[in-house]
Amino acid sequence: MHQIENDYLKVRVREYGAELTSVFDKKNNIEHLWQADEKFWGWHAPVLFPVVGRCLNDEILIDGKKYPMEKHGFARKSNFKLLELSQEKMILSLTDSDETFKLYPYKFEFLIGYRLKGNKLHVSYEVRNKDDKTIYFQLGGHPAFAVPFNANEKYEDYFIEFAATENSARHYIDANGFFDGRTETVLDNSNRIQLRNDLFKDDALIFKDLKSRKVSIKSKDHSHSLSVDFNGFNYLGLWAKENAPYVCIEPWLGCAGTAGEPVEFKDKEGVVKLETEQKFNADFVVSI
Repeated sequence: MHQIENDYLKVRVREYGAELTSVFDKKNNIEHLWQADEKFWGWHAPVLFPVVGRCLNDEILIDGKKYPMEKHGFARKSNFKLLELSQEKMILSLTDSDETFKLYPYKFEFLIGYRLKGNKLHVSYEVRNKDDKTIYFQLGGHPAFAVPFNANEKYEDYFIEFAATENSARHYIDANGFFDGRTETVLDNSNRIQLRNDLFKDDALIFKDLKSRKVSIKSKDHSHSLSVDFNGFNYLGLWAKENAPYVCIEPWLGCAGTAGEPVEFKDKEGVVKLETEQKFNADFVVSI
């Protein structure tokens, strides 16, 4: 476990999955990251790479060959290497190996950075193409934030606020985790979703056309809030297990497969194309 800290925040990250395990607000004495209670969901903030969501038949198809690929990819269950650690910054790395080649036939380096600046945690992703050909991938964050913030409050005291007034529908996934064409308007000239224990009974709220690139968790009773800025990510998922005291704010580049026939990975919705020797960068910012 590694730690960075400043006057406002104390953040812990483990090498397994390069996963955040704590985002502690020192000023208010509040742990904002979900603490992975196995009763509900045993993760804190898994990193999604090289796929987001579930692939048809739990496989990806590259140049006509099938490769096994579990939901959300292999990075979250991989051991990263610590490259840099200072008082307020750390960088971890995952590179291709004999094991990854069985799942994903590309040479790559995946860097994850965590940096504190005041009351903000900057989470950065960098993918480097180490191959002699174009590579393809999807990428996303899956941080879960504890709600309510304080012991004497209820989940229903909180709401999700979008930076802009939205007219947007959720895109449903079926029982197997695939898009099935169903949609439902969730934001009708509105910028707020009220949290309630059954909000995610039909799985995640997945948005593909938001104007907002910032969402916040807020209370009706006080001004303390948590925000996620996700410039550069074109999809957003909101999710929790039903009746669980947290909410995931998930910025994605890419998404799950659509029910039907498999397609080549390079043609998968939202996939990122990266030419040889090039780098791709994306980041999101958590503000307390």
